Amino acid sequence: MDKIKMTTPLVEMDGDEMTRVIWQMIKDDLISPYVELNTEYYDLSVTSRDNTNDQVTVDAANAIKKYHVGVKCATITANPQRKEEYNLKQLLPSPNGTIRGILDGTIFRAPIVMDKIKPVMKNWKKPITVARHSYADIFNGTEYHVEEPGTAELTFRNKEGKELFHATVCEYEGPGVLQSIYNKDKSITNFARTCFRYALDTKQDLWFSTKDTICKIYDGTFRAIFQKVYEEEFKEEFEKAGLTYFYTLMDDAVARTVRAEGGYVWALKNYDGDVMSDMVSSGFGSLAMMTSVLVTPDGNYEYEAAHGTVPRHYYRYLKGEKTSTNPVATIFAWTGALKKRGELDGCQALQDFAGKLEKACIDTIDQGIVTKDLVPMLEGVEPKAVNTDEFFLEIKTRLNQMMV
Repeated sequence: MDKIKMTTPLVEMDGDEMTRVIWQMIKDDLISPYVELNTEYYDLSVTSRDNTNDQVTVDAANAIKKYHVGVKCATITANPQRKEEYNLKQLLPSPNGTIRGILDGTIFRAPIVMDKIKPVMKNWKKPITVARHSYADIFNGTEYHVEEPGTAELTFRNKEGKELFHATVCEYEGPGVLQSIYNKDKSITNFARTCFRYALDTKQDLWFSTKDTICKIYDGTFRAIFQKVYEEEFKEEFEKAGLTYFYTLMDDAVARTVRAEGGYVWALKNYDGDVMSDMVSSGFGSLAMMTSVLVTPDGNYEYEAAHGTVPRHYYRYLKGEKTSTNPVATIFAWTGALKKRGELDGCQALQDFAGKLEKACIDTIDQGIVTKDLVPMLEGVEPKAVNTDEFFLEIKTRLNQMMV
């Protein structure tokens, strides 16, 4: 068959360790035989970012603004141990945080649901999509370790230098820690609009939760902006579609989520979304079965797996050992990007191919052929644990049959 042609490139961001190995396998075995792959490539490995002083990350984010669709491999955010391991000259910020700060979007994470993997929460019948604000909060906070007695103060001055706010944060009698965080009304408004639009597009109710009883100004601003955007821009559409916008406190939302059957979008601030997306993914089965897409109000999309670089498997791989690493979330990052590229370019063949690749993955698992992490989760079928190479071969066999 002729390969499917891509008229516009998508932004490809390579990564680190075992996911980098899987990344190449996906391209070589599952995409390139069928698609004339057209990407603008950026190497976001930890050494490449170190060598370019993180300029490569900034360039990749700006390329997404240009081409509107990107797909990203998992990457290392180095700590002191990783700095020594990879002989880095500096500790750079999270590449995800850098990209999200430049694009200022919302991360939507949803589990890949299939017949033979049942949620740990037995009452969960439908996917729960976590919508995570991806700007500022503690991820762009300023931190300081206090070493001696002193005073920490919070001050705001306007552009003319006039002091509009001043408060004593803490009188330190000895060592301690200090942190400041921030956000902006513009970003919060974009977050709200993106969540309401996504809920409408996917025909799901929208929940939003903060702790505005404690953080009366910070979290209260989030709540007020969400309510304003809903009332002024989306209420009529929601009511017409039979959908509900629901606000509740963070602790109540967690309790309700445990008891709910799913089928809604749960909007959360940056840190809350980071934590709760892992809880939701584990409840549905595995972080390796969780999709993730960053969506901006001006129409940019960045797809990635929700998990990390799987270093434990990578060290075994370097010794020549076979691993049983689950590639499904990374495959679905590629299929999500290909679908969106096909949608924006009006290429139905590319969208259809991505759908077939997803079905090949799901059919493989539903027939009991899985990586070792999924063995305890299967129900209604006898599991057959395979290594990564064998799993790819099984997917490719089914994909070949669909592409005839």
